[in-house]
Amino acid sequence: MLDENTRKFLDHLVQTNKVVLFMKGNRSFPQCGFSAAVVEVLKKHGAEFHAVNVLQDPAIRDGIKEYSEWPTIPQLYVGGEFIGGCDIVRELDANGELAKKLAPAQA
Repeated sequence: MLDENTRKFLDHLVQTNKVVLFMKGNRSFPQCGFSAAVVEVLKKHGAEFHAVNVLQDPAIRDGIKEYSEWPTIPQLYVGGEFIGGCDIVRELDANGELAKKLAPAQA
């Protein structure tokens, strides 16, 4: 169950950062292939993003899954909107939609 403090913290992260990636590890040392793939896609676009290492806090790791109603990590948010996980980010990148979503966040 997502407690109120964790929900408020996640709300704050998602609302105050234009692009947020909840991932395993960090941008310099991703600790799973899916997180690494999303980091590479974001770097390819030159996107500035805030990375949250879910491995550092079990409340965040479990809480973000409930918050987004999405069962896996990584999770990408742009402009306060949940975008999706690795497969969705790759698909949006391939069809040009990700660049459109990132453009306002990078302005």
